[in-house]
Amino acid sequence: MIFIYAEWCIFAVMVVKIVNKSNNPLPKYETSGSAGMDVRAFLEEDMTIAPHERKLVPTGLYVSLPEGYEMQIRARSGLAYKKGLILPNAPGTVDSDFRGHVHVILANISTETHLIQNGDRIAQLVFAKYEQVTWEDVEVLDETERGTGGFGSTGV
Repeated sequence: MIFIYAEWCIFAVMVVKIVNKSNNPLPKYETSGSAGMDVRAFLEEDMTIAPHERKLVPTGLYVSLPEGYEMQIRARSGLAYKKGLILPNAPGTVDSDFRGHVHVILANISTETHLIQNGDRIAQLVFAKYEQVTWEDVEVLDETERGTGGFGSTGV
């Protein structure tokens, strides 16, 4: 972590090591309030995704995340809404101990074939802290007001 001091606050910036074997720029935040960084396809030739098909799209990126953090791969809302290109495992998780080539699984839920070209923004990356747990095997759980109600039990 790098700490940046401003007149009225302190920012903590996580530094992530990255190897970029693509000819595309590094992922970046498009606006100052963005939670996700856009990531681009790294393709030697154009790729098509037919209706109801899914493809593994390379990015050319390799990362080294700090322990206790994951990199989530999420759909870009514009691609999902306008073209029907989604991530079937969204969010996808890149673990802190993974050092391989980062790929994005794109699925086409539309009725049209879509073209993916080198440099197209195909997903976004969001970083999240996580905790690992240890299970405590018990016979009975504590009581709550909600109890076992689920799937719409708290209202319309």
